[in-house]
Amino acid sequence: MSTQKFDLAVLGGGPGGYVAAIRASQLNMNAAVIDENPRFGGTCLRVGCIPSKALLESSHLYWEAAQHFAEHGIMVEKPKIDLATMMKRKDRIVTTLTGGINMLLKKNKVTQIVGRGRLAGAGKISITGDQPHTIEASRIIIATGSVPLMLPGIEFDGDWIGDSTTALSYAAVPKHLVVIGGGYIGLELGSVWSRLGAEVTVLEAMDRVLAGLDGEVATTARKIFEKQGLKFVTSAFVQRAYRRGNECVVECRDMSPIVCDRVLVCAGRVPNTKGIGLEDLGIPTDRRGTIQVNDRFETNVPGIYAVGDAIGGAMLAHKASEEGIACVEMIATGHGHVDYNAIPAIVYTNPEIASVGKTEEQLKAEGIPYNKGVCPFGANGRARTLGDTDGKVKVLAHAQTDRILGVHAIGIRAGDLISEAAVAMNFGASSEDLARCCHAHPTLSEIMQEAALAVSGRAIHT
Repeated sequence: MSTQKFDLAVLGGGPGGYVAAIRASQLNMNAAVIDENPRFGGTCLRVGCIPSKALLESSHLYWEAAQHFAEHGIMVEKPKIDLATMMKRKDRIVTTLTGGINMLLKKNKVTQIVGRGRLAGAGKISITGDQPHTIEASRIIIATGSVPLMLPGIEFDGDWIGDSTTALSYAAVPKHLVVIGGGYIGLELGSVWSRLGAEVTVLEAMDRVLAGLDGEVATTARKIFEKQGLKFVTSAFVQRAYRRGNECVVECRDMSPIVCDRVLVCAGRVPNTKGIGLEDLGIPTDRRGTIQVNDRFETNVPGIYAVGDAIGGAMLAHKASEEGIACVEMIATGHGHVDYNAIPAIVYTNPEIASVGKTEEQLKAEGIPYNKGVCPFGANGRARTLGDTDGKVKVLAHAQTDRILGVHAIGIRAGDLISEAAVAMNFGASSEDLARCCHAHPTLSEIMQEAALAVSGRAIHT
């Protein structure tokens, strides 16, 4: 069989990889994307963003029915959980979306190659799988994503003690779930099982949860989650976790052992760059496996690029997609751009937490003068009608130029609200610009406008 030749080959079919391949095809490049899973979409779609959000929505509806329907005058008997049906819905959504990606790739004439790819020299990738072979490509993009960080002393078995993938498919609601890690993934999945009836204890090695987010917002979030029933132990250094008969034991330094029936390890993620041939070509990585690239996503080997989680930074699907597009555009046209100061991040708990730009802590550390405007959700009519008034929106603007430097929100649908802030920051808007845009009433978006008005002390409704 003759060797297949492409203008561009992408190693990895996740949100960085398949998007890059589609954009390459749009720019008249003969492109291929390689992934060992026939359902393209990567971790995000198969066992990450999408299935977790499906369970978050289902568990939220159950929690609402049990806790809040009565205050709306909707009287129902005590709701019951059919976990199997809930899981089938989640799986159906994943199947539909992965199938959709395969159709998009086919529509855009991108060659889909199923197998494990490995760099096999300049312009070559060897494919192992059902049909081992080698392909050639003028350009190669590494978009292999990331994998869960494995902690020493944790005896993983993929059932009693597992990672986020395991927690997406529990056969029954745990009585007591211990979550190791108080970041995005741990709090999202901890929230799912807490709403469904589990006792959830979150162990975080740092002195606060949601490290990296704005401190004021993180503190507010913890208080709300504690009211919902989650238990937090910070400065908890896990030394060992193991199964003992029909229970699990988690041992932390200077603490009594915690006995539970499931352990979810969410201590972060690391680049998935082992075993893809980097060392054979002399492409260096740091101790975490992060590939070093320049501002054009080029590695030290001509013709080989890398994007997404493989190059570090914020490990977010949308960031990987933007980098994949920018990388391809730089290859094809010489121009491409990602504004790293305006990449939003969202925690899909209830309430949602969303942010874009600098936190107050970062501005203080960098000595940047700023003004702050805050509007609570409780001051908003739409939030009142929705019956969900916990949280706030905070706008941070430069004290001299008024340019928006960061926006942080915690509240119902904060993840949707943050897009307005991201667009404003991409266009270099000031808080005055945001404040003077007419926002429809009654909507949650008015909270953003009020917070922008509050930067200059002009808020109307607070």
